[in-house]
Amino acid sequence: MAFNDLLLRTLNGEKTDRPPVWFMRQAGRYMKEYREVRSKVTFLELCKSPELCTEVTLQPIRAFGFDNAILFSDILIPVEPMGIELDFNPAPLIANPVRTLADADKLREIDPAKDVPFVLETVKMLVKALDVPLIGFSGAPFTLACYMVEGKGSKNFEHIKIMMHTEPKAYAVLMEKLTNSTLKYLQAQVDAGAHVVQMFDTWAGILSPYDYEKFVFPYVKYIVDNIKGAPMIYFAKDSYSFSDTMGKLNCAGMGVDWKTKLVDADAKLGAGKYVLQGNFDPVLLFGTKEAIKEQADQILAEGKTLKGHIFNLGHGILPTTPVENVDYLVKLVKGQA
Repeated sequence: MAFNDLLLRTLNGEKTDRPPVWFMRQAGRYMKEYREVRSKVTFLELCKSPELCTEVTLQPIRAFGFDNAILFSDILIPVEPMGIELDFNPAPLIANPVRTLADADKLREIDPAKDVPFVLETVKMLVKALDVPLIGFSGAPFTLACYMVEGKGSKNFEHIKIMMHTEPKAYAVLMEKLTNSTLKYLQAQVDAGAHVVQMFDTWAGILSPYDYEKFVFPYVKYIVDNIKGAPMIYFAKDSYSFSDTMGKLNCAGMGVDWKTKLVDADAKLGAGKYVLQGNFDPVLLFGTKEAIKEQADQILAEGKTLKGHIFNLGHGILPTTPVENVDYLVKLVKGQA
């Protein structure tokens, strides 16, 4: 089959007949094929097996015909070799959270070829197997820092916010090491063959616009400015309040969650500056075909007014999502339903 370059052309600003379509977490627990693989290994064992990661990355491409694949892994994989004791049960748990300058000083920056060779091998295997572009990815430094400081998910994220404002040196050391490690990690994926990279800033939206601009944006900008050889998409959940700051980034694409209209995000980011990705509410995949079509049509109509549009969910697909609705939505976007 010919290589499907729809995503690459869209990110390059070319006008296309329809938007490319893929879903965040498109490889995962909602698919029976994934659950069969996962039943035989722990989550970390899966993430560290190039053969299994390749298989589960390919599963949604075979099943639904998405226009691109995204590397199957977890955002926390690169923090383990930095010195973090990581486990999943099933959510991430960190046994040695970073709370002091001494803790931050102990961390080391990663060398991707030595520390996460399985990720790079997976990328190489996927590039050979795919006839669609491959997205490599990472967590953004602040989102990784949230897990490393809190030790797990959190409602209030008090530890990371306290560190920011009362231990600025510890915070800076942690963020500098994470930023350098993240850049090296993403660049290694590009060098291994990834066509695009996406950086997930899942927890950026816990911050005020002032704190985002001061404590997060400079590190994101450094990565965006220094990645070479592939377009980047930046996705910060709940980010509308500081979209004007994000609009200073020199990246190709911006992810938009389901809480913001694409046209509103575009206006605040800088009209026509970015290709926007999003932003179907993942919970609506549990709804009727009529409800799915109504929202999809609205998003597709808005997308036509933008510089470019990548159809995606506003956040990751949920584990109990009906597969028939995933299939229906993909066919809708492709004009096949």
